[in-house]
Amino acid sequence: MKLDAMGDLQRSHTCGELRKGDVGKSVVLMGWVHRRRNLGGLLFIDLRDRYGLTQIVFRPDADEAIFERGGHLGAEFVVGVTGEVVERPAGTTNPELPTGEIDVHVSDLKVLNASLTPPFVLEEPIKASDELRLEYRYLDLRRPHMQRLIEARHKAAAATRTYLNGAGFLEIETPMLAKKTPEGARDFIVPSRMHPGKVYALPQSPQLYKQILMVAGCDRYYQIARCLRDEDLRADRQPEHTQIDTEMSFVTEDEIFEVAEGLMVEIWRAVRGDEIETPFPRLTYGEAMERYGSDKPDTRFGTEIVDLTDLLGGTDFNVFRSVIESGGAVKCLNAAGCGGWSRSEIDKKEELAKKWGAKGLAWTKVDGGALAGGIGKFFSDDERAAVIERAAAADGDLLLFVAHDRKKASRILGKLRLVLRDELDLVQPGVFNFVWITEFPLFAWNEESEGWEAEHHMFSMPRAQDLDLLESDPGKVLGQLYDLVVNGFEIASGSIRIHRRDIQERVMAVVGMSKEDAERKFGFLLKALDYGAPPHGGLAHGGLAPGLDRIVMLLMDEDSIRDTIAFPKTYRGLSLMDGSPSEAEPAVLKELGIELVKPPDDDVPGQSSG
Repeated sequence: MKLDAMGDLQRSHTCGELRKGDVGKSVVLMGWVHRRRNLGGLLFIDLRDRYGLTQIVFRPDADEAIFERGGHLGAEFVVGVTGEVVERPAGTTNPELPTGEIDVHVSDLKVLNASLTPPFVLEEPIKASDELRLEYRYLDLRRPHMQRLIEARHKAAAATRTYLNGAGFLEIETPMLAKKTPEGARDFIVPSRMHPGKVYALPQSPQLYKQILMVAGCDRYYQIARCLRDEDLRADRQPEHTQIDTEMSFVTEDEIFEVAEGLMVEIWRAVRGDEIETPFPRLTYGEAMERYGSDKPDTRFGTEIVDLTDLLGGTDFNVFRSVIESGGAVKCLNAAGCGGWSRSEIDKKEELAKKWGAKGLAWTKVDGGALAGGIGKFFSDDERAAVIERAAAADGDLLLFVAHDRKKASRILGKLRLVLRDELDLVQPGVFNFVWITEFPLFAWNEESEGWEAEHHMFSMPRAQDLDLLESDPGKVLGQLYDLVVNGFEIASGSIRIHRRDIQERVMAVVGMSKEDAERKFGFLLKALDYGAPPHGGLAHGGLAPGLDRIVMLLMDEDSIRDTIAFPKTYRGLSLMDGSPSEAEPAVLKELGIELVKPPDDDVPGQSSG
């Protein structure tokens, strides 16, 4: 087909703009051929652009040559049309389409570019494989659903800038080529040509630089920051992601929470038009683990974990008594209304519990105000009554028990709680429950290395009352640490930072870092702390989690962050569209003084993942 030059043709309206009030106007539309239908000698084409669809009509009695050219248009051809806006005949309107009351009758057609037959149909729901979509990402992104995601991400970023600018923050960029420092994940490394044998690291986060900015007196900083981590991937993780990064001087946790909550209000309002209530509830880490078995609790539904340890210390059920006597705990979930489950269904839940580390999953049902079946027969009458009351159980409920050490029992039941959520449809769509998790342990014991490591990172300030425990009992030290969780997803993580060198060196010593190592790896930060560093703290809507990407995922009810990113990678870190990562020319490697050695396939991380 002959292609036309655009010439002086100028678009007058978008494909989502025209309404009944525009009838009679002469307009120029430009876009892609989305769908075509030839009905009764009339040719109907849905013309699509980012803004929507408009039905355009070719009539042979108006211009036979234009009608014939229109008949040769294929899917995804780029065209410009001139025509008159006409009201659709009665009974042919489309209430599902904003432009559904009008057509544009075409008087002139310019074919601006042709298209090969697309490898998949741009429809909803998409039927193409993920691999094909990523290979032809420029086609996938044309789909209205993907356009909505891109627009939602833009709105979230714009709302962030507007809100933080209004709150006195300065947007400041931090380096992409940085010093390699241990931050908990693998770095992407960039060899330096000008300094042979040395490397830059791409930033896992702006953590150290934003602290330096506080030392520099910037007081309130933010950045919509790109963060890169060489980690194995999953549905909510990509090698490069974006976090909304903030830091403030002379602040308390309450002030940080207030700013963060205001930001969430603005983002939810801008993207969804929803009004969310503040202040958000708060739970300590200990409370979250006891009640929900997770530091990322989904609080949209009940089914909380119940601790029965104090009620069953003298029980005749030997399995429970022996666990309690050894310092463990007995906990349960009330699966409300599940008393009719078959034994095979309960066995499936036990298999899951064992997979997560349980020795078994005990059960009993409530019938006629008493426990029936399972382990209920081993309890005394007083124990049965106490268990029913503590679990708030009623007839038809199923009680599921785990006996283990306290933390393990909670984690197992926490996972089982989410299985019940999904199988029993315990949450309503469109509901967003925010909760702050506070007072995390500052350190976690690593069984493999037999040493302490930072729970979040080593720059978080211990609670003042726990400073004396740093050397004597690190496991009891709680940090001024906090996460913001919504619907079971962590969307932000932060802390009050250490602003004194002596405390920072003590924390580094707990995690096994000598003064020499600390100086070598973090000397620039320690030096800055010596020059009047103010108390400061902040929040990354990201941190260890992909912040902006995950926020958009939740806002738009997506299952993965991948479609919230314009050009994501596969689970193996590949970009199928442009073929990265790719091989480097030998001359380039020689100039950098490096040699790349490909390991056997068995040793390649993620080789078997999709």
